[in-house]
Amino acid sequence: MLSETEKKVINAIQGDIPVTQRPYRDMAKELGMDEDTLIGILKDLSRRGIIRRFGATLRHQKSGITANAMVAWQVDEARVEEVGTLFASLEEVTHCYRRNPAPDWPYNLYTMVHTTNEDLCMEKIRQMAEKAGVDRYNVLFSKRELKKTSMEYFVDEDD
Repeated sequence: MLSETEKKVINAIQGDIPVTQRPYRDMAKELGMDEDTLIGILKDLSRRGIIRRFGATLRHQKSGITANAMVAWQVDEARVEEVGTLFASLEEVTHCYRRNPAPDWPYNLYTMVHTTNEDLCMEKIRQMAEKAGVDRYNVLFSKRELKKTSMEYFVDEDD
């Protein structure tokens, strides 16, 4: 069971976090508590498994990243962990995960690759393929972003 204070903290962190020197202090002030109390509540929620992931969402188009490609890779199952670890370490890769292949879609490793233009993106993907020794892949460029929102679990009734 969550306390009302915990619900307010969860509500506060599911929105935009202030881009300031001390965002937790500023959030805490808005919630009527001190920074240490807020951080303590967040740590406790995390320890209890109520918050499993807490991270930033970058609006990459606004930062000059305009080429975004999902790359579906066909990797020998014995090498998935090795290749996935390599790909996940690359600056241009934001997501890397394994999925089961389908009869008509043999790909089992997926990456999201982000660069400033499609030519550079294709070059980075070619370099990834060469470095990993993987020659079967399919590149799917994003054409339009349809959704970039976070889940909302509690809504402050004062909003």
